[in-house]
Amino acid sequence: MLNKYPLWKYLLIMAVLAIGLVYSMPNLYPDDPAIQITGASTALQVEEAVLEKASRALTDAGITVKAAEISERGGLLRLTSLGDQLPAKDIVLRAMGDDYVVALNLAPTTPQWLRNLGATPMKLGLDLSGGVHFLLEVDMEKAISARIKIYEGEVKSLLRKERVRYRSLPGQETAFQLGFTDADSLSKAQALIRRNFTDFDMTTSSRNGMQVINLALTQAKLSEIREYSIRQNLTTVRNRVNELGVAEPLVQRQGANRIVVELPGVQDTAEAKRILGKTANLEFRLAAEMDAPRATTESFEFRQEGRPPAQLERSLIITGDQVTDAQASYDENGRPQVNIRLDGHGGELMNRATRNNVGRSMAVIFIEQRPQTSYVKQMVDGVEQEVRVETFVEDKKIISLATIQSPLGSQFRITGLDGQGESSELALLLRAGGLAAPMYFAEERTIGPSLGAENIAKGIESTWWAMILVSIFIILVYKFFGVLATVALAFNLVLLTGLMSAIGATLTLPGIAGIVLTLGMAVDANVLIYSRIREELKNGLSVQRAIHEGFDRAYTAIIDSNLTTLLVGGILFALGTGPIKGFAVTLSLGILTSMFTAIMFTRGMVNLIFGGRNVKKLWI
Repeated sequence: MLNKYPLWKYLLIMAVLAIGLVYSMPNLYPDDPAIQITGASTALQVEEAVLEKASRALTDAGITVKAAEISERGGLLRLTSLGDQLPAKDIVLRAMGDDYVVALNLAPTTPQWLRNLGATPMKLGLDLSGGVHFLLEVDMEKAISARIKIYEGEVKSLLRKERVRYRSLPGQETAFQLGFTDADSLSKAQALIRRNFTDFDMTTSSRNGMQVINLALTQAKLSEIREYSIRQNLTTVRNRVNELGVAEPLVQRQGANRIVVELPGVQDTAEAKRILGKTANLEFRLAAEMDAPRATTESFEFRQEGRPPAQLERSLIITGDQVTDAQASYDENGRPQVNIRLDGHGGELMNRATRNNVGRSMAVIFIEQRPQTSYVKQMVDGVEQEVRVETFVEDKKIISLATIQSPLGSQFRITGLDGQGESSELALLLRAGGLAAPMYFAEERTIGPSLGAENIAKGIESTWWAMILVSIFIILVYKFFGVLATVALAFNLVLLTGLMSAIGATLTLPGIAGIVLTLGMAVDANVLIYSRIREELKNGLSVQRAIHEGFDRAYTAIIDSNLTTLLVGGILFALGTGPIKGFAVTLSLGILTSMFTAIMFTRGMVNLIFGGRNVKKLWI
């Protein structure tokens, strides 16, 4: 019989529409603005008492807390107003201190039964709902200071190797000094340094009967270090964001020493903040021998409480910069460890140091730049206010001190870690690459719509106007069949929203333009079908035959036209960035949903209404 679907096709259409409706429903529940609290280290857990203290501090400041909850990711305080986020964050940060990380976030309000089905709201781009904006500032002084220490160690090692006696003197930010008691040692040292090091401006002076060499980095080298530091940190931040799995992030350089990081949509921003800003590095040193001179050793504490400090050699074997891969695992006793792989040069240095020191102990030092917050009173616009000042305190502690059983190469393991969380985090940080210099958060805020709230409202309004005007046109031209096309258009919007939510696509303002264009293009298939039905009726075919031929003969033209548009959408997505991709996503997905609604869904409705009936005339 003409114009009749089998039962399974009707069930398929109903199932697709039901699934689309379910997955589009979470978008009716807007997210709550919130602040998230997590421990500065993975070992520090957020408990109810911490949330109560933070809630009390907000209430005392006149900020309403909608709800407080604890999850695996830490504590979450839901607020009633987006404008309360920044002041709430500052209040809680001051109340909690440096032991906790306080970050901005968005908390979903989707009902639990929808979340159990895997239905979540559609991710919105930075130009719509925004996200979190970090402005990270690189501490260039620390970068230069760290490089000076490396150069100083290399110069001293060379002088010791050549048996040139010297005395260490206090240095400066971009230079260090060495003292010599006789002219022969001075001239020999100058010759060695000139021959082996080209990055210094070397000057000499006399002080307290001693000849002093002052080695200052050249301006060209200082510029090179600054440029390397910002580039290395930029690469590392990108790698860390990729490790976090953040959807469509923006990571770019700003000026000489700043990096902008924008994380769109709902993200675990507290975790991101802790990982992005953390300077994790390693130093490998030999334990000092009993009769070692005091000037050549240094005392370090252990991360584990209760162990006495250990004396280590000042000279380094390698640092974490030589690490090419790091994976968290467990040793034979079930304790967490990190398996390390070094580059060729690092493996050579490690082998050279360990093969001559079998039986001695080697320490692994974990270096961390911990932020320390203080408040100072400053005059702002003629009014004395307390301003938050964030500085860094370098924390160097031993995480492992073990006896060298045999020469090590480019692969070995680090043990003595405090739990699986710490081993995973250390592996992630080392795998993503070390920061060349510490960074601090110069600015943190939520990103508002880049084109303004008015433009967003107009974007949404344009979607409705597109649907209304297209519906009016199709109804005026094709009468009752135009009503069917309008119903299909409405379900097309539902399916598109549900599909984007289900696959985690990000909607941007250009994406709204793609939806508006999709609504206009969605009725193209109906126009082709309805025009074909009109022609078949004019050619004298019966109503049932005209409907059948109209759908069947228009099918090829519909497929061809939509496939070419889909191809263009794929090219835009592959080659475009940012807004272009947002447009390409909605355009391509809209083509797929419109083909389903315009062909299968519309024909299903027509078959239900007209199929099998003795219809003499169509209002089309």
